[in-house]
Amino acid sequence: MKKIYSLLLLVVSYASFGQTIYTENFGTPTGTTVIATYATGTAPATFQNSTPIAYSGTADVRISSASSGYSGASGGGNIFITNTAGKYFQIDGINTSAFPATNLQLSFGLNATATVQPIVEFSTNASAATPTWTAITYTNVAGWQLITIPTGVIPSSTTLSLRFSQPTVMAQMRIDDVKVYNFNASCTLSLATPTTACDAVTFGTDTYTVTIPYTGGTSGAYTFTPSSGTVGGDNPATLAAGNIVVSGVTEGTGFTLHIAKGTCTYDANAVATVDCKPANALPYEEKFPYTPGTALGANQTWSNANTGDSVLAVAGNLSYTGVTSTGNSVSFVGTGAECQTPFTATTSADGGLYARFLMNITDYSTVTVDGTQTYFVALTDGVASNFKARLFLKKSGTQYQLGLTSGTSTTNYAATLFNVGDVVCVVLGYDFASNTLKAWFNPTLATLTNATTPDLTDTPAAAIATLGGFLLRQDAASSTPAITVDELKITTSIAGLLGVSQNNAIAGLRMYPNPVSNGTLFIETSANAQKTVVVFDVLGKKVLSTSTNDNAVNVAALNAGVYIVQITEEGKTASRKLVIR
Repeated sequence: MKKIYSLLLLVVSYASFGQTIYTENFGTPTGTTVIATYATGTAPATFQNSTPIAYSGTADVRISSASSGYSGASGGGNIFITNTAGKYFQIDGINTSAFPATNLQLSFGLNATATVQPIVEFSTNASAATPTWTAITYTNVAGWQLITIPTGVIPSSTTLSLRFSQPTVMAQMRIDDVKVYNFNASCTLSLATPTTACDAVTFGTDTYTVTIPYTGGTSGAYTFTPSSGTVGGDNPATLAAGNIVVSGVTEGTGFTLHIAKGTCTYDANAVATVDCKPANALPYEEKFPYTPGTALGANQTWSNANTGDSVLAVAGNLSYTGVTSTGNSVSFVGTGAECQTPFTATTSADGGLYARFLMNITDYSTVTVDGTQTYFVALTDGVASNFKARLFLKKSGTQYQLGLTSGTSTTNYAATLFNVGDVVCVVLGYDFASNTLKAWFNPTLATLTNATTPDLTDTPAAAIATLGGFLLRQDAASSTPAITVDELKITTSIAGLLGVSQNNAIAGLRMYPNPVSNGTLFIETSANAQKTVVVFDVLGKKVLSTSTNDNAVNVAALNAGVYIVQITEEGKTASRKLVIR
């Protein structure tokens, strides 16, 4: 067993041969963001540094073309300087006064063409009416590379500023991972990008483990300060290269690690929030029984896909004929975090995938331009960024239309105009066999079948292989109105959308013992007819499928853990949680 050699508190980045004075990886923006707006964002969609550090300029922050290919490349966001002469990005307030200029180094990731490079300058009086800027020379690069400015160039100052700007000859360029540090050749530890893995994936609160590869060890004792968890794995004090492993970090929290050895300090790349949430077994019904005002993504059945204002639980229900409404509902408006609920991976073997929900646009006043369109619901393959179908809104005067596409934009809108305040029942479906997306708006649920003419259809250019997530999306203040969503239900057949709550569908349902420790599960009902029993693990993977006439189910082959049992009897289906010891 590897020795656990410290339990303290930490932040993680690539190696600095000495003390890091300033480092910035530009976070992870949700889209193209101007500098002033990004500076007021919420981590990780903001700059890492705040006062006394200040950011300005006519460049912007983007997530596209993420940095890669050099040691310590953080990926995520970067500064984009478009091909307009004079575009710039400026950093003010760096204090290097505690170190001599002969020890100061600057490094930054750069993506540019081989012939056109950004102008890089420093100043110690940038706030003056007529500041003095001094150009920094470096070797031209093509594509992402790490530029290192040697010692003796960056001055020792309490008011150091850096500026990156577009020259007269224009070309697009990107900046990432800006770092100023006190160089010390005796500081040899180098940290690579951390990886994470969930220790378990259940509907409870789980933990995850962070692994940080390193090289350059065996140069002395180190002190480790993690933000949480227990530090273990390989010890760089005695092993030249290996993996620092921090276990027991609570899901839903980020992670940082700081390492010190004498005057040498190292900050590894920070880990953003990690969720260890299972897929929901189908059929899946979401009645949003959450406390009003709480974030939807904080619940174990949903996860935020990025940062920003949360989708919130709100009191009350939406009503529609054929739907029994209980619990509460959720609401969102403008820009903010996308929120996904994952479900059992569905493929052509299942025939189709159908999702029904109720929606109500309560306020369209924030969207002022007629014809503005955006998508607010998506079906994914289970990865929140892999959209397979999108439901669009388009403003039409004081009303709106609904559109459907498998692409990124659409002109495929239904003719029906809906009013603010209308409760609209939406059924989205995908037929794997015919490669057809379908959408019905305000259908008569009692008679709805797959043969009922949909309001919209779409044929994806490439057949969808897997569907595994339902996502609510907040685009922008100027395009996403205030929307309430309620009574979400996801099944593999339209017929499955029409029944009553899945947990009450089978009269007299009783499942025992629970937990199971002897390998036999008993399922009794009022009818005690033949039952089909399907068991899913917490990741949504089918691990057992059987039928029973005597109410007994052999589960001896299943490992200890938490499962979802789907029971079907006489056309009715119910789901129950099962624990095996």
